[in-house]
Amino acid sequence: MKRRDVLVGLLLTAVCRADAREHGKPNRVAFVAPLHPADVSETGDSGPLFKELRRLGYVVGQNLIVDWYTGEGRVERYGELARDVVRLKPDVVFAITTAIAQNLKAATATIPLVGIVVDPIGFGLVNNLARPGGNFTGVSVDAGIEIWGKRLELLKEVSPKLSRVGILMNKANWEGSYGRALRNAAEHLRCSLLFPLPKGPLVGVEYRRLLAAMVQDGADAIAVADSDENVTNRRVIAELVTTYRLPAVFPLRLFAASGGLMSYGVDLADLFHHAAAQIDKILKGTNPGEIPIYQATKFELVINLKTVRALDLTMPPSLLATADEVIE
Repeated sequence: MKRRDVLVGLLLTAVCRADAREHGKPNRVAFVAPLHPADVSETGDSGPLFKELRRLGYVVGQNLIVDWYTGEGRVERYGELARDVVRLKPDVVFAITTAIAQNLKAATATIPLVGIVVDPIGFGLVNNLARPGGNFTGVSVDAGIEIWGKRLELLKEVSPKLSRVGILMNKANWEGSYGRALRNAAEHLRCSLLFPLPKGPLVGVEYRRLLAAMVQDGADAIAVADSDENVTNRRVIAELVTTYRLPAVFPLRLFAASGGLMSYGVDLADLFHHAAAQIDKILKGTNPGEIPIYQATKFELVINLKTVRALDLTMPPSLLATADEVIE
């Protein structure tokens, strides 16, 4: 599609949104996430987004209609899911994760997209963070590869005799910059990494096999990446790791809230707050290509004390004192 056609399409979309507002029609937002259906709701993990939208004047069921779509962590379904969303022709699509945003971007060049993604330039979603252009804007959770060093250091604080760390990460990231950062950090901390290759779709059975393989190879701690599959199956992972009585570090608060020992990563509530503001601007007529990509600046350490007790660990007081949140 030519750039001129894209711009005309975006202009027509903005005009239709303005006309709908004048006639009192509710705004329609499609919410697309990799999670299980039970995890997707106005009051669930994405609650901060809807709390901010409500503060901005959007009330679900009154002037806002939300259509929920879930990928259930099955990346192979994202293309079909994106096409289903586009056929609905919502006013805005809100997408969680890079893979879902990429599929939506491929499915439409005119419907405004707001996404929580990693490295939007590197993954071809935009050419410029300040002026994205096209129909996509959003927030970037890219915390830099250095964050993996910080996560391993946290494990070392909890388990000073740390020697072997099992890694739950997809093959592409393991072979890319994240994997290199992990290996460099492990070398610095004088510990080795275990990365058993998945043999099938990452679901409960395969997670059990991977964790069992890590334990058999002598893992004394686990580090978990923020892939779509891991986020979707976070409760399964947290339960398995606790069953094996291994300390673990996770990438997001969602994992700690689901029973994981501790998480260190971007503050999702902050990102949802900014995403809501972007959705508001689009619904009021702003071209998404003119809304800058917001880059994460707030990070949080969350510790689950219930899991600390279940693992019979002694959490360093200094770590508890620096935690942004301690879940009782």
